Amino acid sequence: MESPLKIHNTLTGKSEVFTPINHPYVGLYLCGPTVYGYPHLGHSRGPVIFDVIIRYLIHLGYKVRFVRNITDVGHLLNDADDGEDKIAKKAKLEKLEPMEIAQHFTEAYHEEINKLNVIKPSIEPRASGHIIEQIEMISKIIELGYAYVANGSVYFDVIKYAQKYNYGELSGRVIEDLIAGAGQARRELEGQYEKKNPNDFALWKKASEEHIMQWNSPWSMGFPGWHIECSAMSAKYLGKTFDIHGGGMDLLFPHHESEIAQSTVCHNINPANYWIHHNMVTLNGQKMAKSLNNGILLSELFSGNHHLLEKAYSPITLKFFILQAHYRSTLDFSNDALKASEKGLQRLFNSLELLNKLKISEKSDFDITELKNKIYDALNDDFNTPIAISYIFEAVNIINKINDGYATIDKEELSKLKNLMNTMIFDVLGLKNEQLTNTKQYIDPLIKILLELRNEAKKNKDYKKSDEIRDKLLKAGFEIKDGKDETTYSIIKE
Repeated sequence: MESPLKIHNTLTGKSEVFTPINHPYVGLYLCGPTVYGYPHLGHSRGPVIFDVIIRYLIHLGYKVRFVRNITDVGHLLNDADDGEDKIAKKAKLEKLEPMEIAQHFTEAYHEEINKLNVIKPSIEPRASGHIIEQIEMISKIIELGYAYVANGSVYFDVIKYAQKYNYGELSGRVIEDLIAGAGQARRELEGQYEKKNPNDFALWKKASEEHIMQWNSPWSMGFPGWHIECSAMSAKYLGKTFDIHGGGMDLLFPHHESEIAQSTVCHNINPANYWIHHNMVTLNGQKMAKSLNNGILLSELFSGNHHLLEKAYSPITLKFFILQAHYRSTLDFSNDALKASEKGLQRLFNSLELLNKLKISEKSDFDITELKNKIYDALNDDFNTPIAISYIFEAVNIINKINDGYATIDKEELSKLKNLMNTMIFDVLGLKNEQLTNTKQYIDPLIKILLELRNEAKKNKDYKKSDEIRDKLLKAGFEIKDGKDETTYSIIKE
């Protein structure tokens, strides 16, 4: 019997059996990008992780509504409540309208992320398209006494909230420590004088005259705070409370903590039952940063055009690499790690080629159901893809043993094995054999001609020519295998 799906819930710090609010429907909200620059390596992990989560939920029979937002207003520099809007700043530098910047980088994000073969959102709302919903939510928070207006800006009253609710329940922050750590110095920072407490966060900011993104509101011409957008849009499309809220660990505080506070005031309930946070991506053991000159754009990774890269890596190689670490652990990127993933991925697809050529025997040396249960147990244990992949490679070893004549498999077990491999590799992990597509279309006919020439040379006992063709193909990345009935090849590198 299959084990139930368990999810590590950041909210409780525990692994919990997944029980959707309205079975078989699942509502999932994922914090999307702030679109003011080209997508980089760090942007890839969230979409890949949640792609597998969504795929697996669908595989288990759930109907998933997947909402991922686009932040195109309200996200200020350094995630603060003062300073310039990230998109507005870019617009000034480029002498463009802010929405031109947002549109350009939204399209750039889609172009690169879609190469990873990820499921697209059911709904992809933009913050700028939901100003009315945000104003309505802010008005309700003010009405209930948990926000105040100061000089045309609106701030959430964290101290008032903490008197009744647990501000810090998601991140583990203690309100007393936050207050003590804030200090008078923070009050003296630009804009902090408006706040009752430095930890209060902006729901609405009054725009200065030079601020180029602003809307009318009951309080001022201004723009919404960063946190309120996700509360408003998730409620609009998934309801006051939904099943899963996801995002990076860097969003846990203050963004997600503030989302919970806003939604709790408005709806008297936490917006999500399960909070899933993926960890960060590092590069050769270091945090990626402009100061270290080690940031890699996805376009640079896929083209190989970066000083830290030895070569280009395909999007599916990157996806496979990401899935070989558990989503809650740090993922360290390096050329060696990418090369290892590339080899492993090719080995995986080579095994699928062999799988379709295996000979059926009267008896089987393998119980595929036992292997299948191990893979499902891993995925049911908080989507543990690295363990699941290790068992998939056990299946690869089985395929190779059968192909090499060291083991046998009967018709029933072979059918199970084919179904298991295709389901896990394509449907659940969302991998695709880009190389195989190119091979079949362009390379396969050419290789077959060379193999025919080699076989002709062997028939004529011209073994020098036969070996020369084999060695040149090997050097080009094609391994030749002489079987009893036919000669086959497999790709060992790009």
